[in-house]
Amino acid sequence: MPRTINTHLLFTSMSPTSDILAYDSHPPMLPKWLNKGDNAWQMIAATLVGLQSMPGLVILYGSIVKKKWAVNSAFMALYAFASSLLVWVLVGYRMAFGEELLPFWGKAGPALSQPYLVRRSRLPATAHYFNNGTLETAMVEAFFPQAAMVIFEFTYAAITLILLAGSVLGRMNIKAWMAFSPLWLVFSYTVGAFSLWGGGFLYQWGVMDYSGGYVIHLSSGISGFTAAYWVGPRLKCDKERFSPNNILLMITGAGLLWMGWSGFNGGEPFSAGITAAIAVLNTHICAATSLLMWTFLDVIFFEKPSVIGAIQGMMTGLVCITAGSGVVHSWAALLMGIVSGSIPWFTMMILHKKSAILQKVDDTLGVFHTHAIAGLIGGLMTGLLAIPELCDDDTTSIPGQKGTAYGGGIGQMFKQLIGAIFIIVWNVFATTVLLLIIGMIIPLRMPDDELLIGDDAAHGEEAYALWGDGEKFDATRHETIVHHASVNAEDSVNSHHNQNGCHGVTIQL
Repeated sequence: MPRTINTHLLFTSMSPTSDILAYDSHPPMLPKWLNKGDNAWQMIAATLVGLQSMPGLVILYGSIVKKKWAVNSAFMALYAFASSLLVWVLVGYRMAFGEELLPFWGKAGPALSQPYLVRRSRLPATAHYFNNGTLETAMVEAFFPQAAMVIFEFTYAAITLILLAGSVLGRMNIKAWMAFSPLWLVFSYTVGAFSLWGGGFLYQWGVMDYSGGYVIHLSSGISGFTAAYWVGPRLKCDKERFSPNNILLMITGAGLLWMGWSGFNGGEPFSAGITAAIAVLNTHICAATSLLMWTFLDVIFFEKPSVIGAIQGMMTGLVCITAGSGVVHSWAALLMGIVSGSIPWFTMMILHKKSAILQKVDDTLGVFHTHAIAGLIGGLMTGLLAIPELCDDDTTSIPGQKGTAYGGGIGQMFKQLIGAIFIIVWNVFATTVLLLIIGMIIPLRMPDDELLIGDDAAHGEEAYALWGDGEKFDATRHETIVHHASVNAEDSVNSHHNQNGCHGVTIQL
């Protein structure tokens, strides 16, 4: 017997009154300025960027480090994501995107009240005028509520913090990180975000940073490198042998990061339009090209393709295109992929080993190379290759922007360089001051005896149960047993015990 379908319910949206019902002035509240497509895309983009951090970078960090640091590394990312949200809605968002307080900072205030969150979103939130009183840059309103903008921009802030953490994995005191991460968001990230995006002096001057090549990646790379200097190095045995504990999970985390970048760059135009589509396409072209370029260089110079190297190449491509994904040709994205897969490869694989300065700083995951170097390259190439038609279509750009190759003159490259210098100087300053203050109260680095143990010392937990039926390994109780076992099992495993006192067994798979 055939099923009957309630055609009245099925085709309600096709009725003559559908336009009225879709935007009814009665509850649920749907104001006339709301564009449901833009609003839906913005929330989807926010979710995609959020997935890059949680679980993307949580999984990537937990698997790319040694087994004894899996829990600690994953938790640092998880904590940064959660703590930054509270700071963001309490004061951070309006410092980065609110009304102007200083040329580089917005007025602090909460983003929690209903009247504020349901109003039409504004970015920048302050109009800018010439000295004679005429309007220079108008306040721009998007076609979705302020709440969608707050959550979208939060995911950018959170991932910046988590990327920074990659420089100090494997030795930073977790309590010091818990104090540092929210403070850094307030006193470092919000300054760069307002200056370049929120209507600050670099935005008004015409420095291009489409989706965070400077605000997010140059910032996290420089701050991470600075933090690594002040926190200090890992144990020598950890520096010499820091193999991933789970390569397949590492690839999974990297995959979430890559696919989530569709929201990262596609959500920046604040509309589901042409610029968003071009930005997403350019993002994946650059990432794929950079990954292949890095892999080819590994094969040419080291004779084997490295999975870790491929992920690093993917990362540098994603970082490089971020500054200009919505404002450059797709052939330019391919060119940027070639450059981002080669120059950071050279600085990480060749230059780093020969530079005395770089050797003094223990940057665990090479964030300086994958984000600071790649972000700087992306910002400069955007200043060179941005085309005026796409700049005009991007609602976040000031009128008349274009790259040097399309009539922007050498002045645009000068602006890009000055913007980078400002981000570098401010992040070095803010990161240094915060860590020196925190270091007076909480040790920045875990003591050596705890570094020998890792997760169990920091959290009382371990990532994998390898002793008995899920019994947790007690490092103090089993220390002698492990030492003797490593000596007696030389034929089947490779034991190591260096001058730092690191001991245990490493299974050769």
